[in-house]
Amino acid sequence: MKLRTYRACDAARLEEIFRAAILQLGSRDYTAEQVAVWSGTRVTAARLHEKYSDGRATFIAVDETDTAIAFSDLEADGHVDMLYCHPGHAGRGVASALLAAIETEARKAGMARLHTEASETARPVFARAGYATVLRRPLEIDGVALHNWKMEKLL
Repeated sequence: MKLRTYRACDAARLEEIFRAAILQLGSRDYTAEQVAVWSGTRVTAARLHEKYSDGRATFIAVDETDTAIAFSDLEADGHVDMLYCHPGHAGRGVASALLAAIETEARKAGMARLHTEASETARPVFARAGYATVLRRPLEIDGVALHNWKMEKLL
């Protein structure tokens, strides 16, 4: 596994990773109805490409064939918006490597704080990387209630 920056040709694969992670990993912590709305049509390859073409720091973990296996991003205000790993590569330190790269980038940019809204599934990964839980955050997608966790890390 190695890390590289986002390329336009990654968008469709990132959409696949997003859905697979939610359907296979998120289903451990959320109901079928919650997983269905979370993995719904709000995130598409086109929207991911638009998001990751805006200048933010975006890291893609790739395998030996340069195929994306996980991804994350860092917004200019220190917000870690997305962290998704393909289920076939989960539990191998890939997400932790992405968070380490994000922290390095944040420190280079002079950021004092990182923050995110972590799913129940991602919460332990962020906690292992030194993020503290601030609060449980209720939310609603298409009329379905679910939650995530506001977490932060001071640099």
